Amino acid sequence: MKLNSERSPLPFFPRRLLAIAAFALCSGYACAIEPFVVKDIRVEGIQRTEAGTVFNYLPVKVGDTFTDDRASAAIKALYATGFFKDVRIEAEGNVLVVTVEERPAIASIDFTGIKEFDKDTLTKALKEIGLGESRIYDKALLDRAEQELKRQYLSRGLYGVKITTTVTPVERNRVNINFTVDEGDVSRIRQINIVGNKAFSDKELRDVLKLTTPGWFTWYTKNDQYSKQKLTGDIEALKSYYLNRGYLEMQVESTQVSISPDRKDIYLTINITEGDKFTVSNVKLEGEMFGRQDELKTLVELKPGDVYSGQKLTESIKKISDRLGEFGYAFANVNANPEVNRDKKEVGFTILIDPGKRVYVRRINIGGNTRTRDEVIRREMRQVESSWYDASRIKLSRDRIDRLGYFTEVNVETPEVPGTTDQVDLNVNVTEKPTGAISLGAGFSSSEKVTLTGSIQQANVFGSGNTLGLDVNTSKYNRTIALTQVNPYFTDDGISRSIETFLRTSTPPAVNTGYYRIRTIGGNVRFGVPFNEVDTVFFGVGVEHTQVDVDPTSPLLYQQYVSDFGSGTSAKTLGFPFTVAWQRDSRDSSLVPSKGRYQRANLDVSTFGDLRYYRGTYQQQYFRPLFSTSTTLALNGELDYGHAIGSRPYPVFKNFYAGGIGSVRGYESSSLQVNPVTGQDVTGGNARAFFNAELQFPFPGSGTDRTLRWFTFVDGGNVFNTTAGERITPANFRYSAGLGISWVSPIGPLKLSFGKPLNAKDADRTQAFQFQLGTGF
Repeated sequence: MKLNSERSPLPFFPRRLLAIAAFALCSGYACAIEPFVVKDIRVEGIQRTEAGTVFNYLPVKVGDTFTDDRASAAIKALYATGFFKDVRIEAEGNVLVVTVEERPAIASIDFTGIKEFDKDTLTKALKEIGLGESRIYDKALLDRAEQELKRQYLSRGLYGVKITTTVTPVERNRVNINFTVDEGDVSRIRQINIVGNKAFSDKELRDVLKLTTPGWFTWYTKNDQYSKQKLTGDIEALKSYYLNRGYLEMQVESTQVSISPDRKDIYLTINITEGDKFTVSNVKLEGEMFGRQDELKTLVELKPGDVYSGQKLTESIKKISDRLGEFGYAFANVNANPEVNRDKKEVGFTILIDPGKRVYVRRINIGGNTRTRDEVIRREMRQVESSWYDASRIKLSRDRIDRLGYFTEVNVETPEVPGTTDQVDLNVNVTEKPTGAISLGAGFSSSEKVTLTGSIQQANVFGSGNTLGLDVNTSKYNRTIALTQVNPYFTDDGISRSIETFLRTSTPPAVNTGYYRIRTIGGNVRFGVPFNEVDTVFFGVGVEHTQVDVDPTSPLLYQQYVSDFGSGTSAKTLGFPFTVAWQRDSRDSSLVPSKGRYQRANLDVSTFGDLRYYRGTYQQQYFRPLFSTSTTLALNGELDYGHAIGSRPYPVFKNFYAGGIGSVRGYESSSLQVNPVTGQDVTGGNARAFFNAELQFPFPGSGTDRTLRWFTFVDGGNVFNTTAGERITPANFRYSAGLGISWVSPIGPLKLSFGKPLNAKDADRTQAFQFQLGTGF
C-alpha cells in the first residue's frame, strides 16, 4: 500500500498489539513499544459490566505514561477480576483501547433426580461457595461444586451416586446449569469388626458405637449409613469407654473402610491396643486453696485403690472449678498431672489449682425477650451486678428463669469485659415461646345437642409475668365459666396472689349412673410466701355455694347427701374452705424437667358453714438423667385423703377419681374403683393413691430437643372408700404399662399414650389410646 506523503503515516499504521508485544518479551524477543502518554481510554466489548468497573481495576489512568510493564499489569489486573475470559489492550495513537470478552453469567441452576436433599438447601449451599444465579460462570467453581455434592452424598452412605453437569448457553451471554443426579442405592454397613480387644467382647464395644448394621429402627436413624463424622465420634466414644474402665493407655491404631464392588455394602474395621488396666495410687491437691483443702478434697471422686476413670477425673476437676467459681474465681485453672507407674500398673494424680484473680459481674444484659419485660426476668436473677461472680447463683438464676415456662431456651454467657482481667458481663439470652392459648369449638351430637367451648389463657399477659385465664364450656353435661388471675410478684418480696371465681355445673349422662346435678358457684384467693429459693408456703380462703339435685334414679350416695343436708330432691350448702399448702420445686425446668424434685402438700379445711371436712393431697415428682443427658427417669406419686369433721358426713362431690392420663393410663378417665360391678355407679372415693414411672427418650431425629420426646411407662393406683372398709394397699391397685409421646406444642403440653392394663377386672372400663392437652407429667 502506498503511503500518502502529505499526511502523517500514523493513521495508516496498524494498531500496536501490546499483548503480542508482551508475548514476544516473554518469548525472549527484544521487542518493546515506545512509551507514550495516555490521552484517552476506550473500553470495547462490555455487555453487563459497567465501564467504570473496568476503569477501577485498570492500573492506568489518563495522563499516565504507558509502558510494557503497565501493559502486563493491566492485563493481569483485568483477568484477576474473573469477569472476562479474554482481554486485549491496543493503542490508537495516544488512545488506549481495552477490548474484553465477558464470561457468561449464570441464568439458572436446577437439579434433577434429587431425593436425599432439599433443592432449596442445595441452592443456598452452592451460593455460599460463589455459584448462584446472576453470578459469573466459572468452570473451576462448577467442578468444585460437583465434588462438594458428591461428598455430601458419600457422607450419607450413597457411594453409587453419579452426577452429570450440563451447561447450556442462552441469549445475552448467559448459561443454564443443570445437575442431573443418579443417587443409586444406599450403601449400608454390613459388618463392623473390632480387632485387638481382650477385656471386652465385640458385642459390648459395638453397643458403644452409634454406627451399626441394619436393624429395626435404622431406616429412621440412618445409623447403618457410614459417615466420617460419625466414625470420628464413635472412636472418641470407644476411647472414653476404655478410659472410664481403667485402660489409661488405650489407643485406636487405625480404621479401615472397604466397600463391595457393587457399592452396596460397607465393611468397617477398627484396630485397637488396649494396654494395661490401671488403678489409682494417690491423688494430691496443690496450689492456692484459701485454707479449704479438706473441703476441696471431698470433691475428688477418684480415691486410692479405685480403678482409674477418665470421667470421674473430669467431673472432679469440674467440681473443684465450680466450687472456686462460687467464691468469685470464674477463670480458675484446675489441671491434673498424671504420674504413671507401669510396673505396678498404678497412676497417681497431682491436681494443680490456680484460682487466678477474683472476678465480679459488671453488668447483666437481657436479650431475646421481644415480649416479656426485662423486670420479669431480672427479678428471677440471684446474681446481682457489681458483686462477686458466684457460679451457683448464676445457675440458680438460669433455672428460675427456665421454670417460668415462658421460654423454650435460656442461655447464660459470661464474657470477659474487654481491657480488664477481673470483670465479666452476664448475658442472659432467651427464646420466647407462645404463652397464650385460645381455643374455640362447636359440636353437635344426639346426646348433647349443640356444644360450644372456649378458653383463653395468657401465662405472661402483656409481658408482665401475670397469668389471666377465662374458661367457658357449654356442654350439656358439664358447664363451666371460670376466671383466674395470678400475680407471682404481688409484692416486691416475691409474695404471689391468685384469685379465682367460678360457676360449675355437672350433670352426668344416664349411662351406668343415675341422674344427679351439682351446681357450684364461688371463688377463692390465695397467697404464696417464698421461704427460700425452692420452698413456698401458701395460705388462702374460699367460699363455695353448692346445690345438689337428685331423683329416684340417682346414686345412693347422692340421695343420702341430699337427705342429710336438704329436703326432698335438693340440698344447698355453703362452705368456707381454708387452704394451707407447701411446695418445694428444685427442677431445672417446669416444662421439660430433666433433673430435680417437685413436692406439693395441700390441705383444705372447712369448719364454718354447712360443710365440715378436711381434704389433703401430697404429690412428689423426681427427675434424674440416665445413660446420657437426653434420657430422663421421671417418677411421680400422689396420696390423697378426705374425711368429715364431727358428725356431719363427708361431701360426696369432694370425692377423688382415678383412671386415664394423670393417674392410671389404660383405663377410662375417672372409672376406677376397688370392686367394680358392671352397670354400677362410679362415684369415686374419699382416698386415692397412685404412682407413675416414665423413662423419657429424645424423639429420633430431634437431637437434644426436649420439647418432643417419647416414653415408656408403668402406672399403678386406685381410689378407695375407707368409710366402707376398703384398704389402701398395692394389692387393690390397678396396674398398666405402655408407651407414648409428649410434645410441648404451640397450644400447650400434649401427651399421647397407648396403655395396656396388667390386672384389669372384668367390670373395669379399659381404654388403650388416650391423649391430654395441658398436662405437665
